[in-house]
Amino acid sequence: MSAVASVGPQALPVLQEQVEAIVAEARRQGATACEVAVSLEQGLSTTVRHGDVETVEFNRDQGFGVTLYVGQRKGSASTSASGSEAIRETVAAALAIAKHASEDDCAGLADADLMARELVELDLYHPWELPPERAVELALSCEQAAMAVDPRVRKADGTTLNTHQGCRVYGNSHGFIGGYASTRHSLSCVMIAESDGQMQRDYWYDVARRGDDLQAAELIGRRAAERAAARLGARSVPTGEVPVLFAAELATGLFGHFLAAISGGNLYRKSSFLEGALGQQLFPDWLSLHELPHLRGALGSAAFDGDGLATYAKPFVEQGQLVSYILGTYSGRKLGMPSTANAGGVHNLQVSHGEESQAALLKRMGRGLLVTELMGQGLNLVTGDYSRGAAGYWVENGEIQFPVHEVTIAGNLREMFAQIVAVGGDVERRGNIHTGSVLLERMMVAGS
Repeated sequence: MSAVASVGPQALPVLQEQVEAIVAEARRQGATACEVAVSLEQGLSTTVRHGDVETVEFNRDQGFGVTLYVGQRKGSASTSASGSEAIRETVAAALAIAKHASEDDCAGLADADLMARELVELDLYHPWELPPERAVELALSCEQAAMAVDPRVRKADGTTLNTHQGCRVYGNSHGFIGGYASTRHSLSCVMIAESDGQMQRDYWYDVARRGDDLQAAELIGRRAAERAAARLGARSVPTGEVPVLFAAELATGLFGHFLAAISGGNLYRKSSFLEGALGQQLFPDWLSLHELPHLRGALGSAAFDGDGLATYAKPFVEQGQLVSYILGTYSGRKLGMPSTANAGGVHNLQVSHGEESQAALLKRMGRGLLVTELMGQGLNLVTGDYSRGAAGYWVENGEIQFPVHEVTIAGNLREMFAQIVAVGGDVERRGNIHTGSVLLERMMVAGS
């Protein structure tokens, strides 16, 4: 596999030829079926701190992974090397693994007649012609804007600008080949505020397909500094059961846990608290969760899944009821169900929401905790028990009173989902899960 000069749509034909060559080599060596993913990526990253440039890094990576089958036996191998010898050696390694693997009745490619036939164009590729000097300039302006916000914010914990572009092509021995080029650009700023012997850290960031769509560097810096300063004077609160409002950027995690619980891998391993929950009422009847994989330019969009099946819009939750699991070909076979074209995950989960702002949700909450930071990994997916360190703001009479830290919030996800009171209109779109702030009727808050 020879090196590819460019990264972008013009590289796709070359990568497709490489996929065909790898599939042909797998057949030549005796594989009964084969699937291949080839990728080519490059990016620029720079980090500044206190006016100094800490790093300026350029990366370029090329490689492929092959999964092949000998009957019902499976073997996988990958490499970052290129050339025909690398193809032969990597295929041989995967073949050796397959010959020693146990037979699995569910192993194998998706059925040939299920392969995607037409791939929609999703407008995912927007390169940012950003010289290193300009990248450093933007990062520095972001930090400088943060430093000017408040005299208590005099320390920086790093401002980083990343720009990335790449191509990926997937193909298999059914004859399917699909590929796309994509870009992803981001700018983040982390600041530290200090007063009366207390230090607090907070951040802000933005990410987009187009560099021009990023929030202004100065705005990101100011927001990071304002958030850090607002947390000064944080204290704990008495232990008790109160309403909790998750800020939108954290509410995505709640629905991420739900997606994990209805994913085929956890279901067939019987390691999910939602095993057997299909058709059950899990959320309030006004809440629905839909996948919209073909949103043009969205960060989670994809025309086909990891098995080569065409993605399509679908509900997972309708009027509060679980109507579909998340299944790829293998997990579907394990469960005796068809694939939902979600090998590799969900693309653009849309959470139904109202029009209320976060401030309006605070008014509705009255008294409770606004959560703006979570710490730790306190989730038991088998039982749904949830316990996380948290920080945020205490609310009385619908108004923020003081910042809070060193508390733990706890509950059970199944109960938490059923107790969602409202989802705000402040929709977070900087990722694959699109949701507003989420108000829960009650959770245990353990403080002092």
